[in-house]
Amino acid sequence: MTGRTQEYRLVFAGGGTGGHLFPAIAIADRVRELLAGTAPVEILFVGTRRGLEYRMRDALGYPLHVINVRGLVRALSPANLLVPFVLVTALVRAWLLLGRFRPDAVVGTGGYVALPVLKAARWRGVPTVLQEQNSFPGITTRQGAKHARKIYLGFDGARQYLRTEAEVLTTGNPVRRGLSGGDRAAAAAAFGLDPAKKTILVLGGSQGARAINEAVLRSLAGGAPADGCQILWQTGKRDYTEVSAKAGGTAARCALFPFAHDMAAVYAAADLAVARAGALTLAELAACAIPAILIPYPHAAGDHQRKNARDLAAAGLARVIDENDLPRHDLIAEAADLLEAAEYRTMREKLESARRQGRPATDIIAEDIIDLINRERKARA
Repeated sequence: MTGRTQEYRLVFAGGGTGGHLFPAIAIADRVRELLAGTAPVEILFVGTRRGLEYRMRDALGYPLHVINVRGLVRALSPANLLVPFVLVTALVRAWLLLGRFRPDAVVGTGGYVALPVLKAARWRGVPTVLQEQNSFPGITTRQGAKHARKIYLGFDGARQYLRTEAEVLTTGNPVRRGLSGGDRAAAAAAFGLDPAKKTILVLGGSQGARAINEAVLRSLAGGAPADGCQILWQTGKRDYTEVSAKAGGTAARCALFPFAHDMAAVYAAADLAVARAGALTLAELAACAIPAILIPYPHAAGDHQRKNARDLAAAGLARVIDENDLPRHDLIAEAADLLEAAEYRTMREKLESARRQGRPATDIIAEDIIDLINRERKARA
């Protein structure tokens, strides 16, 4: 059987949050697209029951194998005593899974679930590759880097934290195809908004961001957004009921939702984002050429969100507000003012230019993984 017709089998291990899960989906989708019509592809995702991947399992598009694994609790907790036993069990299950599935490669995109799968892959001699989203790599990437074949970085600054002999490529972060270029009028109608008005997207990630939600509520306490503006507000599932109740009558010209799987519609309706500075959020905003006011999460590992945000601000693509300073800012009023400023138009032009000139990270990574598998097969032949 030739390499062209032989089946390609990949395991994607990563999840917990959208920041780890959605890059994996983007890469998997692109691998499948590139091989369509030339070779069969079998892709398996590995996650946990506590992660976003489990809640999205029906919409994932790939079979999901669940492994019970968790990390240390930061505070002193008796639960930490169980972590070594849980990890050993997860390693055994990952080992057995890879023996049954026999993948050509394992792709780790972060989250605790990836660690046992990457270790089991190394013991079985399966090539591993990593995709790191942030400027400060997570523990999965730092540990998995020692034995990886390839590492793809969203930010070049992450390179300095890795001890590895792998080939390290700075590609930017992969985003799902079809995320940009949506129909604005249809998207606005879906959320009950006016496509002729400027839309401020409040985006706190899959879990929401309480500090941002509270800042928006304070800003709206004096009334509706400025004339000509409206708000599309992802509150996160945790805060949705409370925020909806508190917004009350101030929610005029606001569309609130807890979480959306169809982010293409969300971005199509948006002109400016007020958001955290997670790597995936920034990659998706850049792909859609949406300028932002960024409020980095102050407790992110290695303070990577602040570093991410400062990089964009230095490039003239975003404003940054420290979370501790939020009480001193009228967030929605400042966003409305920015939409009318020359600074906003400059941001938008720079983002549009970068989008036209750059090659999508998703394409680079997917093509490189296929090439790695082909070279491994040729070497074994």
